[in-house]
Amino acid sequence: MSSFKTRCPSCGGLNRVPNERVAESANCGKCKSALFDGTPIEGTVDNFSALLQSNTPVVVDFWAPWCNPCVGFAPVFADVAQDQAGNVRFVKIDTETEQQLAAQFGIRSIPTIMVFKNGQRVDMINGALPKNQFEQWLNQALNK
Repeated sequence: MSSFKTRCPSCGGLNRVPNERVAESANCGKCKSALFDGTPIEGTVDNFSALLQSNTPVVVDFWAPWCNPCVGFAPVFADVAQDQAGNVRFVKIDTETEQQLAAQFGIRSIPTIMVFKNGQRVDMINGALPKNQFEQWLNQALNK
């Protein structure tokens, strides 16, 4: 049985999640908080393909810590993630530490936001947006 590791959004502890159970609710083994609670998940080479295979739509923010628009967009992404908790999974991929994923998805500018359904990309946008515009774009993308 294959698995991936993900950080708990509450305590930061690493947790192993079986790939087959990615669509289910999972709790942290350390603090017992929900691992997929609406807080964006840290995407890595180890967990990203499993996250995409879920029946839950996935919104991905490709970003970097040195990118001012990325840092400015982070609270918008987190707010919308909380608003959509349970319906959509939000993932943040740091293109500096996860260069393989950035190359795999052809990231040329950041922030780049992608929406996946059933493992397939359905839409993409480059650049930071205000919350209301991001929500409008996201709702259109999710309805594709």
